[in-house]
Amino acid sequence: QVQLVESGGGLVQAGGSLRLSCAASGTIFSITRAGWYRQAPGKQRELVAAITSGGSTSYADSVKGRFTISRDNAKNTVYLQMNILKPEDTAVYYCKLDYTWGKSYEFWGQGTQVTVSS
Repeated sequence: QVQLVESGGGLVQAGGSLRLSCAASGTIFSITRAGWYRQAPGKQRELVAAITSGGSTSYADSVKGRFTISRDNAKNTVYLQMNILKPEDTAVYYCKLDYTWGKSYEFWGQGTQVTVSS
């Protein structure tokens, strides 16, 4: 079982920056794909950014050029650097890890609130 602990959320003014962290327990972190999702009130959860075990990244169009996902396998941690934040980035941000080893597994963090004031 993998447990994820997110941190780094908070309140920031528009144009500001935050860095989210997601620390994972266990020994399988390096083989996982990691993703950051967000869910705003009344909206569906959406994928913001993802990074493969090999380090390839992908982003939602709405955050390209502003957000950067990265991972440190030595620390079992994935990060989301968020710059030039906008009020529409306000949401609960969730970390997810998934991998396949015979069958597929996925694990979610508890979420961290990001609020961007205008």
